[in-house]
Order: sequence, then C-alpha cells, then structure tokens
Amino acid sequence: MAWSGSVEAPPTARIVTLLPSMHPGERRVAEALAADLGAAVERSAQQVADDVGVGRATVVRAAQTLGYEGYPQLRVAAARELALRTTADNPADGTMLGGLRESVARFAARLGHTISGLTEEVLQEFVQRLDDAGRVLVVANGLSSPLGLDLVLRLTSAGRPAELLQDALAQRIAARQLGPDAVCLVVSGSGTNDATLAVMRAAHDGGTPVLAITSFAQSPVAQSADTVLVVPPVNESFQDELIHTSRAALMLVTEALVEALVTRRGDRGRDARAAVLHELGSTIQE
Repeated sequence: MAWSGSVEAPPTARIVTLLPSMHPGERRVAEALAADLGAAVERSAQQVADDVGVGRATVVRAAQTLGYEGYPQLRVAAARELALRTTADNPADGTMLGGLRESVARFAARLGHTISGLTEEVLQEFVQRLDDAGRVLVVANGLSSPLGLDLVLRLTSAGRPAELLQDALAQRIAARQLGPDAVCLVVSGSGTNDATLAVMRAAHDGGTPVLAITSFAQSPVAQSADTVLVVPPVNESFQDELIHTSRAALMLVTEALVEALVTRRGDRGRDARAAVLHELGSTIQE
C-alpha cells in the first residue's frame, strides 16, 4: 500500500512510517535514501539501483510506494526537504546539557512531520466518531500506557468521559461488551503490541468500531483499525524508534486532538472547560 497521508509530507517522514512494511528490495532503497538524502538528489534511479544492488524498477516502485509518481518527483521532494532542514545551534559538546540541546533541536527540526500522515477527511471522521460515541474505552499498553492515561484525563476534562483499564484481560472483556454505539480508542506507538491487538479483535467481535493512533501506516494496529491517525515518529528510522522509543509526537497529537474535539463540541466543550476551571480554582491555595 502506498503513502496515503498529506502530499506535503517530506520523504523521510514517509520512509520511517512505511519502512517496516515495504518489500525487501524497496526497503533497501528507502533505507539508502534516508541514510543519505543529499546523494538521492544527485543520483538517477539507475545509479541508486546500482548502489543498492536492485533493479531500476525496484527504485521506481519504492518511490511510488512513498507516494510519488516516480523517482524524479522523489528527488525534487528530497531537495525540498534538505533546503528546509534546520541544524542545531548548539551541537553536542560532550556535556550532558549539550546532548540535551541536540536532542531537543533534532525533535524541533522534525516537528512538522508529526502531522504529515494526517488528512482532513480522516481527522474529521476520527473526531466525529469520538464525539458521537455513547462510550469510549481507551486502550494503551507497554510504553504507550502513560499516553492512554493522559488522554483519558484530557477527554474527561473536555466533557467526553472515557475509561481506561490496566489489566489486559479486563481490557478484552470490556471491549467485547462495548457494542456498536461505543468506540474503542487504541494508542500504540509501534502498532505491534499483542495485548492491544487482542483487545481490538475483541472489540470487533462485539461490533464496536476501533479508532487508532499509531506511528506506522502498515502496522497490524493500523491495518486492523476502522479509522486510524498515523503520526510518524520523531526518530529517523524504525531501528532508532525501537532503541530510543520516543512518544513525544504521539503526545503532541493527542493533546491537539482533544482541542479539536472541544472546538467541535461548541457550547458543550466550553461548558466542560468552565466546570474544570471551577474545580481547579477550588484547589488552589494562596
């Protein structure tokens, strides 16, 4: 399946999102492009094919899987991405603070990638289903668990009550009994967590629509969901994501998603915010 996100998404965002599911030959091409984007701009499809050890047709198919008409269009997009890239003002200098600065600068440079996999149509459908549901079960396991708790608290504060269960069996039991008027909202960075996938199957068995927020477009979670928001990770490769496992991009999008829900709910959203502020005010001591 080819790239279906925003046409403005840069090549590296598309690569890191689709890489785990690409065919082996195309994956080798994509890895080579991501490793040296500047060389991709200078080389022809045949030169890339020779360097990687595949046929020219494989290079063209890789470009098309990434959502481009062909390799020339991919080269243009790569040149554009390179032109827009920023570098850290304070590169790592061997100190802990220098390393922290570099990490923050690297995230800032890729910040725009976090919404490059989204389209207006999918986002509208996602928020509408979330708003219209009679019941919302949020499911997040492993390293995504903190995101699930944060999302439940934010949804509840927006007047959209949601529930979260920590036990994997309890999640499946609850999901199986939700029914078609509810939604099961899954948050999974890798999109491969077995416990989460089991809950999704239970929800579908009970006739419940499944919404998902994940980082990889062809992951099992993305493929199993009825509506999915793909949020490319801030890391530059799937391997980097496995090692460092940042959930910062997912956190940013879930926060913005709740704001979009509040806007859609109109007076209901504003009334919920007013009630939250009232309760917060009562807890503050001078």
